[in-house]
Amino acid sequence: MGVEYYSAAAGTGSDANAGSDAEPKLKLPGPPAFTALRKWEDELPQHNLDLPFPEGKTGRYVKFSNQMNFVGWNNCLNERLMNLHLAHASHRAYVFSPFLWAPEHYPWPAPQHPPGGPRTPLNALLAGPLAGGAWDPSDPAPRSVSEAWWDVVCPRDERKIVYTQDIKPLLVGKDALAVFEYWAKLLGEAVKERCVEVVPPAYEVDSMPQIFDLWLWGTTRILDLFPSFLASPASRLLSASPIVLSALDRNAYLFLPRGPRPPSGVSRNPYDRMLAIHLRRGDYLRHCRSLAAWGSTYYSWALLPNLTDRFEPLPAEDPAREEKMLAHCLPTAEQLVKRIAEVREDYVQAAAPTSGKRYLDVLYLLTNEHGSWLDGVKKEMVGMGWNTIITTRDLVLDPEQEEVSMAVDMEVGRRAAVFVGNGWSSFTSNIIHQRFADGRDPISIRLT
Repeated sequence: MGVEYYSAAAGTGSDANAGSDAEPKLKLPGPPAFTALRKWEDELPQHNLDLPFPEGKTGRYVKFSNQMNFVGWNNCLNERLMNLHLAHASHRAYVFSPFLWAPEHYPWPAPQHPPGGPRTPLNALLAGPLAGGAWDPSDPAPRSVSEAWWDVVCPRDERKIVYTQDIKPLLVGKDALAVFEYWAKLLGEAVKERCVEVVPPAYEVDSMPQIFDLWLWGTTRILDLFPSFLASPASRLLSASPIVLSALDRNAYLFLPRGPRPPSGVSRNPYDRMLAIHLRRGDYLRHCRSLAAWGSTYYSWALLPNLTDRFEPLPAEDPAREEKMLAHCLPTAEQLVKRIAEVREDYVQAAAPTSGKRYLDVLYLLTNEHGSWLDGVKKEMVGMGWNTIITTRDLVLDPEQEEVSMAVDMEVGRRAAVFVGNGWSSFTSNIIHQRFADGRDPISIRLT
């Protein structure tokens, strides 16, 4: 069976890419329908009313209807993983849902958006318990179920509604672990009903109704929850989806050496010789200046104390405040060259005598940038001895792989010997989490 696509809302054929000033050009082929994958999700084995407790019609479930949607994937991912961790601790099945795109971020123009708006099946983006995968064999926890199955197994008249506005005021200013423990006790013990739905108030009442909201993720108050989260099966069992893995397999040849043969004694696996760096541009041209004005520190797991790199903003009255922020948040080509050389040297020198030789000759640039600026960076890197340089835009992807390209980049960042991230990015924060879940050395996790 071939890949199915949504048809374009306008004409097809030779005129499909003609476009006009008033109408965006169409992109062919169109976005994928994920028909087979959606059917596979619908038919997950836990979608069966006859299963024994804690699944089936007597099972316990929780749906977080207060989760973020219509924002970047990584803002959604970190919250969903933490909600899964909470559901698991509460002995309830987590209810998963598709990723709902902010329309302006979708890789296809508006005339090609599918009916009801663009949404990607969760199993296209990742695999594991978050998307209905199995827990550890000895773990009796109920498996996650789809939003569609929730409507079957938990009819509306059998749901206990928990309103976030009744709970969140009790937890203002608390660290994340206290927030987690309160909700785990509430969902696991205090609420006896088998079906619980966590519901937000109107936007005007609370614009951030998530249990783990931006006020937690953006501060050090999130950090005391990291040890239990890292050790949890929500973290340990998270993996790339088959679609993401197929994208890496399809492009594996790009990572093979293009320069001199690697020296004897180093790994033949290009990921073991790779430095991957997250170069956020685009919207960050403006965003980094706003961060400087706010006096922002790093975000979420980039604040972990065992990481090598720190950032402390200068006082508001210091005229160099913005300059310092931009050097880290939006570095110039010259600053990047220097930073990559420093990180490479630190990593090689930190090798234990018994761990084998460390050698980095593959550079992967995870970036939304293109054009002369990126070309200049690549030219400088060649001069620094990087013979194999690949960027996000070099990958050849089919439509299913393109729709999850952010997850493809994340998997490269997870696998690389060294990852250098942007400390204000949720994309970077999630890669930091995944690398620590893989047992990576902190010296291999750096920030610009």
